Amino acid sequence: MPAVVATWPFGQTAVRAAMPLLRQGRPALDVALAGAQAIEDDPTVHSVGYGGVGNSIGTVSLDACVMDGRTLNCGGVAAVENIRHVAALAKRVMERTPHVLLVGEGARLFAVQQGFALDTLLTPESVAEWYKTRPKANPNPRDQGHDTVTVLVLDQKGSLGGVCTTSGLAHKLPGRVGDSPLIGSGLYVDDTAGAAGATGVGEEIIRINGSFFVVEQMRAGRTPQEACEAAVRRLNSLAVRRGVHPARVAFLALDVKGRVGAAATSRTNFQYAVSKGNKVELVQARELDAEGK
Repeated sequence: MPAVVATWPFGQTAVRAAMPLLRQGRPALDVALAGAQAIEDDPTVHSVGYGGVGNSIGTVSLDACVMDGRTLNCGGVAAVENIRHVAALAKRVMERTPHVLLVGEGARLFAVQQGFALDTLLTPESVAEWYKTRPKANPNPRDQGHDTVTVLVLDQKGSLGGVCTTSGLAHKLPGRVGDSPLIGSGLYVDDTAGAAGATGVGEEIIRINGSFFVVEQMRAGRTPQEACEAAVRRLNSLAVRRGVHPARVAFLALDVKGRVGAAATSRTNFQYAVSKGNKVELVQARELDAEGK
């Protein structure tokens, strides 16, 4: 059965935007992009796109990637300023360059060459949120967690596509890049195994190549739920080895049968939106503690 899933409660907006295109028979990646872009345009979501909370100097810097499960074609952009629709820009990198990832000023120049408009991404509300949440002493933005939007789609032809887009950790150091634009970390999609995305503290997700790990677990025969739980256990065990508390991280997965799974570290309170028809549901993911329970 065709399906759309998206991270966090605001993922309901993404799912609702994506479903009409899915019913029209559009390819999975186009459907996922439409859903992600709806969140990029929403100024009330302060962790993605327009209205995102700025870095440590107040600048909004965006990251995104896309992946087509049929061909494994993919593209990403990182540390992009003044471009609102970075997921679409990542898709343009995939389609019109020989590269996978463009960053910083080079990505912005490419965007302008491709006809993307320069835009101011700050809003009065996001600026107020920046002042409200900025660290007063010994700043450690990793403690704040993060709400990336990842959209995974299974289309009517049985193919998978995925998009991940974010403004990154609020108050991050300028130039910081997390997992979201990195194929294999924030997103991985393969029709022969499944699709997975991640959200939370990107540095921890990168350490285990999280989304690729989840997909490979599905390739080995695990269900999407089992695969996500395996990734959380891997992340938790690494935190124990490093002598730190597990960061707030969650994984979301969708396989070629339309089955969905999700799991998170403790205290993440991860919810995701899912639709396999006309109804959109918000589902609470299972949390696993440091002992894997």
